[in-house]
Amino acid sequence: MNRQAVTHADLDCLLTPLSEDPQTYELELEALIRHFDEQGNDLELRDPLDWRSAGSCHRGGACRSIEAQFRAEVDGIEHLDRAGEACLARRIEFVRRRLDVALEREGIEPAHFEGGRHHQPGSGTCPFPSSVCRRWVELHALRKEMVERNLYLVLINVERYSHTRGSRMDLIQEGASVLFRAVDGFDWRRGLLFRTYAVHWLHQAFRNHLYNFGHTVRLPVYLQKAMKHVRSAVERLGGGKASVVDVARATKLGESVVASAMAASRATHSIDLGVRGTDEDQRALRDLLTDGGSGDPYGPEMEEISIGEGVRMAFGLLAERERFVIERRFGIGGRREHTLAEIASEMGVSLERVRQIQMRAMAKMNTPGVRRAVDPFLA
Repeated sequence: MNRQAVTHADLDCLLTPLSEDPQTYELELEALIRHFDEQGNDLELRDPLDWRSAGSCHRGGACRSIEAQFRAEVDGIEHLDRAGEACLARRIEFVRRRLDVALEREGIEPAHFEGGRHHQPGSGTCPFPSSVCRRWVELHALRKEMVERNLYLVLINVERYSHTRGSRMDLIQEGASVLFRAVDGFDWRRGLLFRTYAVHWLHQAFRNHLYNFGHTVRLPVYLQKAMKHVRSAVERLGGGKASVVDVARATKLGESVVASAMAASRATHSIDLGVRGTDEDQRALRDLLTDGGSGDPYGPEMEEISIGEGVRMAFGLLAERERFVIERRFGIGGRREHTLAEIASEMGVSLERVRQIQMRAMAKMNTPGVRRAVDPFLA
C-alpha cells in the first residue's frame, strides 16, 4: 500500500488554526490524529541540510580543532523565529501523540518503549511493528531538528563556565544532550520562547557535570554546594582568620559540614590536567611545573638572552594557533599590530574566541624564564 507523506507545511496549515482556540485544541488534535491514521499518512522526513547553509566549515582556519569544527557547523545552522519554533513544537507534539496511539493500538507498554524515544532505530533494526517504527523515526527527526537549531544556546551559555576546570568539550556535549530533555518538556502553549526554557536545563546540566567531574577526587554534591556558601562567608569574615564556629553561624550550616567544606576546599589537581581545562591545543600541567634541580631561573645566564631568543623561547610554549594570534596581535615578526576583530575575521572565528586564545597564550608565556624578554611585547 502506498503511504502518503504529508509535508511539514501542510501539517502546519492544519495545526496552526486549531491552536488558536485552546478550549477545543485537544479534541481537534485527537480527531486529526485519527484522520491521519485512517488515511495511512506519514509525515515527511526533512534532510538536515535544509536548515544548514552551504560551505559553513570551509572558512580559513575555522576547522583546525574539534571545537572549531563544531562551532563552524553550528554557525551554519539557521535559527528559528518565534512562529517557526511554535510550528515545530506543535509538530513534535502531534507526532508524539500519534506514537502514543500506535503503541496503545499494538498493545505495547510505554515503559517498554521509553528508551526508544531518545534515539533513531537503525535500518532494519526496529523491534516494533512498522506503524510504531515510522512514528518513532518521525519523532526523532523532529526532536533532532529542534535541538540542532538551538545548539547555539549551548555555545553562548557555556562561556559562563570557561573559568572552571571542567573540560570545555565535555560541557558542550552535556549541553547538547540535555537539549533533548528540554525539547520533551517544552510547552508551546505557555507562549515562551524555547531558549527561555532551555537555558534553565543548560545551566543545570553544566553545574551537575562540574559537581560530578570537576574535581580530581569526586566530592558529594551537597558538600560542593556547601563549599560555595563557606567560601563566601570566609571572605566576609576576613579570610583565613574565620573560625569554623563563626562560619557555621554565618552560613547556618552545621559545624561538621563547615569543617568538611573547609577541608575539601584545599583542592587536589592532577598533573595531567590540561592548561586552563581546555581540550584544544592543551598542555598537561606537568609540562609547566618548575624543575627543582634547574637552579634559579633568574641566574646570570639570563642576562645573555636577547629579546629575540626570549620570544622564540616563549613561542616554544605555544600551540600553532596561539602563536598565530600573538604574532598578529602584537605585530611580532615585522607585521603590523592587528585588532581582535581583524584576527577573528582572518581565522573565521568569533572575536570572543580570539580573546580567549590570546589570554591562554599569555598565561602560558607567563613563566620566570621568559618573562623578562617578552614583557616589552605583552605590555
